[in-house]
Amino acid sequence: MASVTKDTIIGDILDLDQSTAPFFLEMGMHCLGCPSARGETLEQACAVHGVDPEELVQKINEHLQSK
Repeated sequence: MASVTKDTIIGDILDLDQSTAPFFLEMGMHCLGCPSARGETLEQACAVHGVDPEELVQKINEHLQSK
């Protein structure tokens, strides 16, 4: 089963499961298609948007496991 860490690249998460996009949109990351956003780690994106990376990792992994 796939899982993510705070070091996982955003583009890799979206490629793994596009249904994870709303997690990024909810935190204000509306530029998911731009190359720089897709190349950031989850931790980097969280730092820019003021989100706890561990909390987001947990939410995304719970989502992936529920599929």
